[in-house]
Amino acid sequence: MHLEVVTPQGTAVSTEADEVTAPGIRGEFGVLPGHTPFLTALKPGVLTWKSQGSRGVIAVSAGFAEVSGKDQVIVLTQSAAAPEKIDEAEAKREIEDAEQKLKDARTVELELKRDWARAKLDARAAK
Repeated sequence: MHLEVVTPQGTAVSTEADEVTAPGIRGEFGVLPGHTPFLTALKPGVLTWKSQGSRGVIAVSAGFAEVSGKDQVIVLTQSAAAPEKIDEAEAKREIEDAEQKLKDARTVELELKRDWARAKLDARAAK
């Protein structure tokens, strides 16, 4: 079957594959030739394929995968990166930055919940 991974920057992968495994939003899924057609959303993760004994790997961001009834898998994603082009230190910094922003966002959310509860008590006391 034919595998295409397409980003706004162009085609990241175009190859024949005996098997494709992708990170679906409801869990990882595999596709073999003759698979029933479907369309699904993808979460960021690792997409792999096997072809004549060799294995391919690429990181993909969120997107969509279409499995056609014509033995074709098309992946549309915002970003894709081959392992050899990934800067490990940069990726680790991105994780740390994102985790800090998540922590800060949770703090703001908790502060807003606290302030809302105080406002309710204040309004009740002002009655």
